[in-house]
Amino acid sequence: MGYAAVVIGVSAGGIEALKVLLPALPASFPLPIAIVQHRDRRSDGFLAHYLNTMTKIAVSEAEDKEPFCASHAYLAPAGYHLLIEPDRSLSLNVDERVNYSCPSIDVLFESAANVFAQSLIGVVLTGANADGAQGLKAIKARGGLAVVQDPQTAAAMTMPRAALNATPVDHVVPLERIAPLLTQISTPNGAYDTAS
Repeated sequence: MGYAAVVIGVSAGGIEALKVLLPALPASFPLPIAIVQHRDRRSDGFLAHYLNTMTKIAVSEAEDKEPFCASHAYLAPAGYHLLIEPDRSLSLNVDERVNYSCPSIDVLFESAANVFAQSLIGVVLTGANADGAQGLKAIKARGGLAVVQDPQTAAAMTMPRAALNATPVDHVVPLERIAPLLTQISTPNGAYDTAS
């Protein structure tokens, strides 16, 4: 199974989680990554800049109509839903909140599932609401791979637990093992030993 993209959803406790996950990815990480981190709509672009200083892959805020490129992580800007278009470009909109959130994890996950189907990896991390659960279910329904942070390692357990309750998942792993998992399964003929 070859994978083409990764989508990540994170909320409460997310900045600390991203500071663990993203710097652990190698510069050669072969897939593009789209991330929704719930933030106050007045937040500026500091988070992407801050993460970019500590990672080997590029990190930036997504821009409307921007190509979705490998070895790059794109964060949804505060106050904008982030979607993947059929031509695999990024798009932003200011539609109504979903799960009380804009950006919404479900919006990103569902749009990406429609584009990438079985070649998509969805990841749900720490968070204090249920956003992302239905989106991860959509990814699984399209044949994609579902990864959830072990709730016991999450700063806020509600979001990973909601995802686990919504759909069967492929991997439930501690935060520090998610980057090695993504690296191994995104490599052709890669495998991941869940016992390691």
